[in-house]
Amino acid sequence: MIVLLDNGHGSLIKGVYQTAGKRKNWQDKGIIYEGEFNRAIVNGIIEELTVLKIPYVNIAPEYWDVRLETRVKRANKYPTRSTFYLSVHSNAGGGHGSEIYTSPGETKSDRIAILFGEEFQKEFPNRRLRTDFSDGDLDKERRFYVLTRTKMPAVLTENFFMDNFEEFQDILNTRKGRQKIIDFHVKAIVRVKVEIFKEDFPINFKS
Repeated sequence: MIVLLDNGHGSLIKGVYQTAGKRKNWQDKGIIYEGEFNRAIVNGIIEELTVLKIPYVNIAPEYWDVRLETRVKRANKYPTRSTFYLSVHSNAGGGHGSEIYTSPGETKSDRIAILFGEEFQKEFPNRRLRTDFSDGDLDKERRFYVLTRTKMPAVLTENFFMDNFEEFQDILNTRKGRQKIIDFHVKAIVRVKVEIFKEDFPINFKS
């Protein structure tokens, strides 16, 4: 199994943010750029996957905002039966909690999304997972470009809300909070490897 990691949006180049919007300025309390956050989480996942010897590819390692079409084109060069696509984001627009997205319809992506949702709930038992059980499972379904145009199973995580000050202050802008987000992604990836791709992996995570 190869994990195709996608840190959504651009980051900072010489102090200049590369994506219009996708940020929240809390004035003297700090500012969060979604693209920087996304890269911090993906880089943390990469560090842990390296230790675990789980193969991965960073689909968009550049600091500028790589076009969605380019991300998908890069991903689709890899074998569809031995890969899955993981896009990491943080939310905005009012609200609280996190979400796991897949493309519409019943697909292998749904099974992967369930594992991510379960690991989120274990890591953040007192936080809201924003779900949609109308089709029988917890994922939300949208026709996001990276979910519908990739040939392999694909999930997108929206990790808390940048414009919710409590979530910004206590989770998104802290080392501890970011590490917990990294941890639930990595634990989910291990479960995907064992339960979906049926590959042996002798490891027990501490609860």
